[in-house]
Amino acid sequence: MATTDNKKSILNWVDPNDKSGEFKRQTSVFRNWISAAPGAEFPPEKGRYHLYVSYACPWAHRTLIVRKIKGLEDIIGYTSVHWHMGEKGWRFATPDETKEGLPGDNVTPDPHHPSFTHLRDLYFSQDPEYAGRFTVPTLYDTVAKRIVSNESSEIIRMLYTEFDALLPADRRAPSIDLYPEALRKDIDEANTWMYDEINNGVYKSGFATTQEAYTNNVTKLFGALDRAEAHLAAAGASPDKPYYLGAQLTEVDVRLYTTIIRFDPVYVQHFKCNIRDIRSGYPHLHAWMRRLYWLNDAFGPATTQFDHIKRHYTQSHAQINPKGITPVGPLPHVLPLEEEVPVVEKKL
Repeated sequence: MATTDNKKSILNWVDPNDKSGEFKRQTSVFRNWISAAPGAEFPPEKGRYHLYVSYACPWAHRTLIVRKIKGLEDIIGYTSVHWHMGEKGWRFATPDETKEGLPGDNVTPDPHHPSFTHLRDLYFSQDPEYAGRFTVPTLYDTVAKRIVSNESSEIIRMLYTEFDALLPADRRAPSIDLYPEALRKDIDEANTWMYDEINNGVYKSGFATTQEAYTNNVTKLFGALDRAEAHLAAAGASPDKPYYLGAQLTEVDVRLYTTIIRFDPVYVQHFKCNIRDIRSGYPHLHAWMRRLYWLNDAFGPATTQFDHIKRHYTQSHAQINPKGITPVGPLPHVLPLEEEVPVVEKKL
């Protein structure tokens, strides 16, 4: 998720002058790499790197999940921005707000730059003339005082292996390997269509400003959800093969989960992705999502913060929801593993 400088209002996710009505995601600018190779510019070191995230953002959520899966909590710190995004973009919580309590852990002022009030301040500290996006996640080097990367797909791959020398054996590859050599072709293929039609598809549907753009993108989105559902149905998920590609947790699970877990609480109503919901329309996706949430701490409440998520979307996107009303439901946000909605129970 991103914000821009003051030349454009961040409340306009589609340029009002763009007659296509299509939401167009920009490309990340910072693409450096933490590497364990000798002489690397950004070597893996305990306490050197800091993640700036938002619990609301599915792209930032990926990094929190992988950080926890790999056991990097004591090696890489993180700060979440406040759930509200205003005209200046993502902002840090104030000391008073921190005392009052906010949803989610580590929603605090910037611990490395006490004078910074917004994430944009970090970007301008790199380049006063910076005119790109101010995005989460942002991976920051506290020693070199440089932004390493703001591309989530690359940040999570750095975390897979580059810090392994600092981890116990049960957290290193191959014990934990979210991008195993034998499955890379399948992972890359799934990432390609899932990113365009599901991860970004919900945004292209929700931020569309013409009927044609909305209808085109929401139709593709549900076609892709149908494809993912058919894959899981054919795979016959079981306790021995609970993940999208079978027995092994992979990057596909991480990247798909962060969209699917937000689908019913946010995307159905806020982004008009309402052809079906997950809990009553996609039983295999629903079961897959709940297994991750309830059975793996990295996907559960420690990283999935529904209050933060729902407040951000409904009270920050004035172009979509100018009154800032946050729906109460669906309740519960995630059904227990052993329960189904009535319409599904009747089918089973």
